[in-house]
Amino acid sequence: MFGSIYQGKSSFGTVFYEHPHYLKKLPEGEELVMPTVQTNDGTNIYYEKHGEGRPLVMIHGWGFSGRFFHRNIKCLAEHARVITIDLRGHGNSDKPDHGYHVPRLARDLYDIFVQLNLQDVTVLGWSLGCPVIWSYLELFGNERLRQAIFVQQTPKQYYNFDWKYAHASCYDDASFQYMKAQVQLDTAHFDQNQINTIISTDLSKEERNMLLTEMAKTPTFARVAIMADHTRYDWRDFLPHINLPSLVLVAQKDSVFDWRGPAWVGEHIPNAKTVFFENSSHALFMDEVEKFNETVLRFMSEGN
Repeated sequence: MFGSIYQGKSSFGTVFYEHPHYLKKLPEGEELVMPTVQTNDGTNIYYEKHGEGRPLVMIHGWGFSGRFFHRNIKCLAEHARVITIDLRGHGNSDKPDHGYHVPRLARDLYDIFVQLNLQDVTVLGWSLGCPVIWSYLELFGNERLRQAIFVQQTPKQYYNFDWKYAHASCYDDASFQYMKAQVQLDTAHFDQNQINTIISTDLSKEERNMLLTEMAKTPTFARVAIMADHTRYDWRDFLPHINLPSLVLVAQKDSVFDWRGPAWVGEHIPNAKTVFFENSSHALFMDEVEKFNETVLRFMSEGN
C-alpha cells in the first residue's frame, strides 16, 4: 500500500509517505482497524490525520479518494493538522446502498467535524468537494469553519442559454447517460482516461497504479448515483451569499472545465481571493505542487 506524499520528479525526491496504520504490523489473527467516523445514518467515513495545529480538512473529487492529495500532505502537515477524508462510497469508507446526494455528503462532513471535535477549520474542496462545502454552508452556515478553499469547480455543470462554462463531457442529460454507460461498461478504461485527463505532469508506473487502485474502490452504482445528483445543481444563486473568507484556485489548462467557470466562483463570492495556475489541468495540486502548497499555507496563515 502506498501512503501520502509526493512521488515523482520534484525537489521532494522519490518517496511515498506512509500513513502509520499501513505500517503497523499486527499479531497473527488480528484485523486492522482503520480510523473512521460514523455518521448519523451509520455510515463509516475513513480519514487520515497528519501533523498538528489548526485543522485543514481536504475533500477529494468524484470517483477519487483522499490519497489523491499524496503529493501535498507532508509539506502541509509541517504547518497544520491535515485531515483527508474519503467520501461515502469512495476509498476506504463504507459503500452503503443509499445517501449519494450532495446534501448527505455535507451532513457527513458535519458529523466528521463534530466527532473529531474540530473547530476553526480551513476546509478545502476539489471538484465535487466544492459543492459538498457549498451545501454544508447552506445547511449549517459557518459553524466550526474559519476559511474555505475551492479548487477547480464550476458553479453549474450543465449548459444553459445563460451558462456556457459547463462540464466538457457531462453537460446535459444525454451526455450524462453516455458517461454513465462508459462507467458501467468498462470502468477500468474510464478510469485510465480520467487519470490521463486530470493530470498533465508525468506519473511513475507506481504512482499511476496507486491512483487507479484508489479509483477502483468506488463501485459503479455509487459513482453513477453521485454524478446523477451532483451534475444537475446550479450554485450561482448561493455563492454571492457566502460570508466566509474564501480562496479560489483555478487551473487554466483544464480539459474538464473551461477555466472561466471556476473563475466565476471567485468573482461572485464576496471578497474571495482567486489564484490562477497557468500550467495545470484539473488536479492542479498534482501539477503545480509547490505553488499549491505555498498558496494554501499563505492563506491559512492569514486566518491565524
